Order: sequence, then C-alpha cells, then structure tokens
Amino acid sequence: MLDRIHLSIIQEVEKQGSLTAAAGVLHVTQSALSHSMKKLEQQLGTDIWLREGRSLRLTQAGQYLLSVANRVLPQLSLAEERLQQFAQGERGTLRIGMECHPCYQWLLKIVSPYLTAWPDVEVDVKQKFQFGGIGALFAYEIDLLVTPDPLNKPGLIFESVFDYEQVLVVAADHRLAKKEYITPKELTNEILVTYPVPVERLDIYSMFLTPAGITPKSHKPIETTDIILQMVASGRGVAALPRWLVLEYTNKMNIVPVKLGKHGIAKNIFLGIREADKDIDYVRSFIDKAKALETK
Repeated sequence: MLDRIHLSIIQEVEKQGSLTAAAGVLHVTQSALSHSMKKLEQQLGTDIWLREGRSLRLTQAGQYLLSVANRVLPQLSLAEERLQQFAQGERGTLRIGMECHPCYQWLLKIVSPYLTAWPDVEVDVKQKFQFGGIGALFAYEIDLLVTPDPLNKPGLIFESVFDYEQVLVVAADHRLAKKEYITPKELTNEILVTYPVPVERLDIYSMFLTPAGITPKSHKPIETTDIILQMVASGRGVAALPRWLVLEYTNKMNIVPVKLGKHGIAKNIFLGIREADKDIDYVRSFIDKAKALETK
C-alpha cells in the first residue's frame, strides 16, 4: 500500500512547494504523481493534502507521513549506498560531522593513520548540516559527530575522546599577555574574534562573559583559525581557543595563551554515533584512534 515513491512525493512536494515542481525533480508527470497520491488517499481512507487555492496544505496524516519520509528515506539511501560499496569490494564511507571549528587540525592527525589502516573505507567531512549536528546523526546525513556539546538522546552514544583547556589568545605584547589569568571585566574594551557560531554556543560567552554580565567592545566572526590568529598576532583583537591548538602556533606567531579566570575553563571533545552503529568495526576503530591520540 505505502511505497517508497509515496514518501518521496510527500517530501519533494514539501521541499519544492508544488506538485509540478516535485514531479520535475522526481522525473514523473504531474498527472502520474497526482494519480499515485489520490490512489493512496483512497486506500488509506484519509486525505494527505488539502487544497487552498493553488497551494497544498498537509493534513495531520500528511504531516505524519512527512515525518516518516524524513526519517526513513535517508536510511534507505544510505543502505543502498553501502550495499553498492559492498558489491564493489569496499567497506563503506565514514561521514564525519564537525561542530568543533578548531578541531580540524586534530582531525587530520587521526584521518591520516586511519586511512592507512582502513584502505577500503572512504572518509568525508561535513561542517554544515540541514538539521544541525544531532539532527544530522538522526537523519543519516553523517555517521559520526565531533562536538564539545553532546546531548543525551535515545538512540545516540557520545564518548569523550580528550579534554582540553579553553584559553584567551592575545598578542605577545598585549597588555594582558603577562597576566596569570584574566577576569571577564578585563575584556570590556577588547575586540573578540570568534568563529561564526551563535553566541550562545561560544564557551567564552556562556562560561565566562555572560554569567558576569560582561560584553566585549565588539565581536568579529571569522571563518578560519589561521586568519583569527593573524588578527590576534597583529593586535586587532583577542580570541578564545583550545590551549593545545594555540601551542601549535606559538612558535610561528606572536601570540600567547592566558588562562580564563582563576580556575580556567575545562572542556571535552566528544564523538557521537548512532547506537545502531556501535558495533561497526571501522566506526569503532576511528573512536579508538581518537582516544589514543595524545593532545596537550
């Protein structure tokens, strides 16, 4: 009764906004698409859409089928992809999602030996997700999520792979460079350079500035680590980054790390996977290699 094509039609009509556009994407005629869905409505005994002028509005039954389509279709696509890989003598693809901007350098240290150990596994790294990191795991957009902010959700497993200290990075000749630690108030007149992440997800705000009711002079988002550190080294701002990352640049840039607060800010990096994938050997191997990697 309910076939994959029905789910695809519902999903595409919602994405494209009309039956005509959905039919074009699915390479069927509009009349064939309409006939298929009308037949399904008759079999189910309920409407899937209500017409409002030229537009369609999903009924409660239609909304339910859309949620099923968004959940099931990615799984079917992934299953087909993996079966094709098996048929070609490959193991599969490990799709890694990144919610940790400064972790790319760390990731490279794992990927190189991992690819050597698993020559029949492809690795793909994604940073932007349709549904966010957690949603991307549930939607089968990615297989493994690198994040400092795990969420306990049924069906997901998060494992801590290393801990680190978040520090303030300043130019070596900056007025704060010689301090043992800084207070939130001392950033009042500073330009804070960060990755382009919502403020509420930046540790420097959520764990340091916001609780103290402090905001910096200005906030400048920049995409790449190298440019952020170039800005800091030239005295055009300060940044908050993992100490291990800063130490990799101190011998080639005019920068120093300074503790954030008397007790510092301790953080962890986690790897998240679907519980159903926990016994896949090449997934487990990546997590084990990440745990074994020494990070100062």
